[in-house]
Amino acid sequence: MRHRTWAVAGGAAALVLVAATGAHAEGRGDIRVTKTVVNGGGNVIIGVARTVKYPIAITIKDDSGVKKITDLSTFNRSNGYGFITWDGDSSCVKKSATTSVCTGTMTVDPGWIADSDDIDSNKVAGVWQVNATVKANDGDYWISDHIAEYKVKRASKLTTDATPEPVAKGAKLTINGKLTRANWENLEYHGFTGQDVKLQYRPAGAAHYSTVKTVKTGDAGRLSTKVTVTSAGSWRWYFPGTTTTARIVSTGDAVTLK
Repeated sequence: MRHRTWAVAGGAAALVLVAATGAHAEGRGDIRVTKTVVNGGGNVIIGVARTVKYPIAITIKDDSGVKKITDLSTFNRSNGYGFITWDGDSSCVKKSATTSVCTGTMTVDPGWIADSDDIDSNKVAGVWQVNATVKANDGDYWISDHIAEYKVKRASKLTTDATPEPVAKGAKLTINGKLTRANWENLEYHGFTGQDVKLQYRPAGAAHYSTVKTVKTGDAGRLSTKVTVTSAGSWRWYFPGTTTTARIVSTGDAVTLK
């Protein structure tokens, strides 16, 4: 059975209220959560179409051994909203007589997002927390709030186009691009303005790119700059990301000399 637990700050009465309070735990017995890892330690990146699934692995300890996760929820730390669901199941791997790592799978379909809140859904990107209830073989249980923090980010796209090609040595090369990110309200990609994006260059035959300059995105996320060409090589844009928007590197555009 799918458990769709959505935290809400107000409105949307059909959704389930989850208190987004500070760290708190209560229960019975000696069972405890000792570690929580979300998505293998990485950010959760959500676009506009593809369903995203990711694991939350919880290390649990009890003198009788660990039985399972009985509840698992996650939501934004600052506003209490969430649109990610738990499938209701957990698998536990026994590490010792007293300790197991139990993993629950979280799911989000971008089509759910706008229906899960009564604010601009894009404001739900950022730092999220995890709450869980865990159970031991002897019936002990522990309700744990704020057992982990991680980032849920809007997916991004970045393009590069260098012209003219080929170009004469010593001539000017114009390098254009565009930075966009997922808009969860209308499920489209919109330009991301006012962001610092790095222009990077890799000489032909070299293994690595190096940063040449930093350019700020303009209207509709557009990028444009000129460089003087000294050798053949590849150019690309690199955006390091923000708390709410994913890091992205464009495909390199290889430029040859005349």
